[in-house]
Amino acid sequence: MSELWTFEREAWAEGYETVCGVDEAGAGPLMGPVYAAAVILPRECEIEGLNDSKKLTEKKREALFDIILNTAVAYGIARIEAAEIDATDILSARMKAMHLAMEALGQPIDMALIDGNRDKGKSFTITEPHRLLVKGDSKSASIAAASILAKVSRDRYVVDVLDKQYPEYQFAKHKGYGTALHKELYLKYGPCPEHRLTFLKNWEAER
Repeated sequence: MSELWTFEREAWAEGYETVCGVDEAGAGPLMGPVYAAAVILPRECEIEGLNDSKKLTEKKREALFDIILNTAVAYGIARIEAAEIDATDILSARMKAMHLAMEALGQPIDMALIDGNRDKGKSFTITEPHRLLVKGDSKSASIAAASILAKVSRDRYVVDVLDKQYPEYQFAKHKGYGTALHKELYLKYGPCPEHRLTFLKNWEAER
């Protein structure tokens, strides 16, 4: 796991004392909010199995979620709702969610390691000191931890809240992604308030 601390070590060596990892989940689905998380881990802590959330089973993500919450020096989780995504754009919503997650840490940070290669959308720019890491969720322990918090938080919200509010769409099964089942149910029932209409122009054309 020591290779997952390379970018944190570089930041510490340059004098950045408090380093957090930041990632988001839910940019691709056609419904529901986009989530983001920011995490400050104890330096060089060992969390067995820590990796990019997309490479882990749901069961493993759930187990690591609780371990990360109990291990982290600080963490923040935030979301931007579907209506705001439609009103702006998904890139701006992702950036704003990550900014809000960093604010939710409740303490100042010296450097944020952010997954991906973008730090601004049309209507929102990340202004915190940061470095972008493409595929950072498999290169940085802090980003990997953030990816798990964001992914599990979104999945739980979809299953525990949205699936119960709108059972006809079976959101728990597909998490809002553009699956054949989701499309079939969307064409049958039309949009609900959680659908991102700017993502659904092709499906709308078929209704």
